[in-house]
Amino acid sequence: MTRQDTATPTGSLSAQGPSNTGYNNNPVPVPVITQRNSRDKWSKKMDFLLSVIGFAVDLGNVWRFPYICYQNGGGIGYAICIIALYVSFYYNTIIAWALFYFYSSFASVLPWTNCDNAWNTENCTNYFLKDNVTWNNYSRSPAEEFYTRNVLEIHKSDGLHNVGGVRWQLMLCLFLIFTIVYFSLWKGVKTSGKVVWVTATLPYVVLFILLIRGATLPGAWKGVVFYLKPKWEKLFETSVWVDAAAQIFFSLGPGDAIVTSLVNCLTSFMSGFVIFTVLGYMAEKRNVNVEDVARDKGPSLLFITYPEAIANMTGSTFFAIIFFVMMITLGLDSTAIITAVMDEYPDYLANRRELFVLGLVVVCFLGSLSTLTNGGAYVVKLLEEFGVGSSIIAIGFLEAIAVSWFYGITRFSNDIKSMLGYSPGLFWKVCWVAISPAFLAYIIVSSLLKPPRLQLFDYKYPDWSITVGYIIGASSFMWIPIYMVYKLVWTPGSLKQRLAVCLRPERTIMPEIHTDSLNMSPVP
Repeated sequence: MTRQDTATPTGSLSAQGPSNTGYNNNPVPVPVITQRNSRDKWSKKMDFLLSVIGFAVDLGNVWRFPYICYQNGGGIGYAICIIALYVSFYYNTIIAWALFYFYSSFASVLPWTNCDNAWNTENCTNYFLKDNVTWNNYSRSPAEEFYTRNVLEIHKSDGLHNVGGVRWQLMLCLFLIFTIVYFSLWKGVKTSGKVVWVTATLPYVVLFILLIRGATLPGAWKGVVFYLKPKWEKLFETSVWVDAAAQIFFSLGPGDAIVTSLVNCLTSFMSGFVIFTVLGYMAEKRNVNVEDVARDKGPSLLFITYPEAIANMTGSTFFAIIFFVMMITLGLDSTAIITAVMDEYPDYLANRRELFVLGLVVVCFLGSLSTLTNGGAYVVKLLEEFGVGSSIIAIGFLEAIAVSWFYGITRFSNDIKSMLGYSPGLFWKVCWVAISPAFLAYIIVSSLLKPPRLQLFDYKYPDWSITVGYIIGASSFMWIPIYMVYKLVWTPGSLKQRLAVCLRPERTIMPEIHTDSLNMSPVP
């Protein structure tokens, strides 16, 4: 997603200003910005708003949020870029799965409807077509075997120690996804601003259609009650708070606007109804409780349980097609990294955007190959658990500390006032200084004291894989201390002088926006 309110530097000046012990008064290069040489602008405000909403409202709302509800009963800049890179390694694979399902949906009879396919086993049991069916611990639905034995071919992998070969069908799907991503982003907002008119709005149309259909199914009310009925005892479980914090950070990122936050939360709430009405329908058909419907309470909820319900509806092909189109468009909305890196190195990348985007797409594609193997689903779960979960919470904690304590809440409030025209209230200041850091620190410590027990289907992750997961998580925010050491080493002066310089915020120049140019004035 590309921001509108930044521009490509065309020169620099030294911001010396009056001496102030609270600032680092070393000359700081500051971009001189004019409207003539500015970066691409959004052609319409709605393009920008839809892009922001499309970034926040993504697969996490329809894929991650419902299954978190189900299982629970109802350097900082560099670090964020590394996390976004990890997400791209598995996130686009999930879109590739959806594309595989989308292609498979163009059939008069959906292939996950019956047990007569080459990939099915003797454990395949279709309880929708039989009145008296014995369902035991070994029974597998046609939808589950389609996902595990045809899409993933996970039975050919022994686990993370032997993930098997790359599935060429999934690799082709991923290649098509990255091709779409590239041509949506290579020209910046000129192309992405138009694409989001489809990718950010179509999911709401599909969600509404699926919600109406789900509400008319027998047993739908069971799912709604399970969704809305709180289990207060779950609030005493650390995993619930870790999942909740990771979900909101995953969906919004560390900081966002009120409109986007509201749209994001309402979309998650609506998606919950879409998923849980179908779970209630499945529970009614199986004659079991809602919490016992899905064998794997993970992302496969949307690739097994929901497709299985769709396959047994009237008009199953239509609903399958629009459902997986929705998942694909939700995923395509959520792209990152490009703007952050281009803003950091504008002199090198300003005129090479197409080449840079191509290189980044190639890197993400190659990084995703491990998730396209027979055991790729194991890798996806590991990256999702450790590459995003606690690590992004830790970065949010460090960012809150850096801004509120080191930069200073007063300076930060003055910066906000210079941009918005008013200062934040006392409530926000207390949250930034005390409540948010304390709450995030509690979540981080609690999650470290109680490591997660990972399991996917019948595979239990070995202890060494948990260690690898922690290394993956640490590899993202390790850039924060690395940059601290780098800054300390390369700053001139004695050790005491370098510490004094590095621990003070740079004296910057804030832009005052006018119609013809951007004038620069010192921060108070």
